Amino acid sequence: MTPSYRGRFAPSPTGYLHVGNAWVALLAWLDARRHHGAFVLRMEDLDEGRSRQAYRDAILEDLRWLGIDWDEGPDVGGPYAPYEQRMRGAWYEAALARLSEAGDVYPCFCARARVLSIASAPQGLFAEEPRYDGRCFRLSDAERAHLAASKSPSQRMHVSASATVTLEDRVLGRATARPAEGGDFVVRRADGVMAYHLAVVVDDHAMGITDVVRGADLFPSAFRQAYLAERLGFRTPRYAHVPLVVDQEGRRLAKRHGDLSLRALREAGVPSPRLVGLLLWLAGQTDRPEPVRPADAVSSLDLARVPREPVVWRDTYAGLIGANAP
Repeated sequence: MTPSYRGRFAPSPTGYLHVGNAWVALLAWLDARRHHGAFVLRMEDLDEGRSRQAYRDAILEDLRWLGIDWDEGPDVGGPYAPYEQRMRGAWYEAALARLSEAGDVYPCFCARARVLSIASAPQGLFAEEPRYDGRCFRLSDAERAHLAASKSPSQRMHVSASATVTLEDRVLGRATARPAEGGDFVVRRADGVMAYHLAVVVDDHAMGITDVVRGADLFPSAFRQAYLAERLGFRTPRYAHVPLVVDQEGRRLAKRHGDLSLRALREAGVPSPRLVGLLLWLAGQTDRPEPVRPADAVSSLDLARVPREPVVWRDTYAGLIGANAP
């Protein structure tokens, strides 16, 4: 095993894994094994109100059915345990304290409804989300104290307007962006739950993650996370953002596509090598969708062949992987 490569897959146990999750998990696992590296499974279960133990168990079962294993994780342990975010609050609080001491975060008393109503037009990579106007950053200490007497604030990361981040993405190529174009972002919610950006940066650093293969929908987040890592003095991992799997209407596969959950496919008698073979074909790794085990595809993985545009899951694919497929 090469210690210079440590990859991970970090699902949220808020539902069953679906084909889109399997696509990312498979490519992340293959990339780790191709580099003779370690593969870490981490549960992103910060929101305990939506997470369920049944889904945690199902993630482990469905990944193993797919043919994916891991060297460290919630069930097998490892040197960087725990591997469940709901148990890692102390790490996040320590990082938040460092940011606070450096003056990088500030309390925000704005309700979500206000943020949505006053948010200015976002730009560039952040065009799909509202941009916070920075109102609470400009509050005086007295104004903050007055508001804090009646409302618990969230904590926002202030992003320098002059900061630029350049990433060398292994799939999407080189890109430079100003994180400030997306506005200051939340690192802890008003209810005390740590936000995704802070948790993922802290965990990737603490667990020594060197390489992250994940969906292209998170590409804009990479610039915020790289900025956050820099402010904390952490190294930014190498990224490879692979295209999303979408339905025929162009919508990202999600939990609403229940018949495409790995659990539903298993119960329908779908052999996992057929699903793996189809995913590898869609990823440009094979000439035809033939059954294959993940372990047999390690040596031939080439991320350069992965398409850049979203991959459409067509209704006809059910016939290629079904229990009665030829």
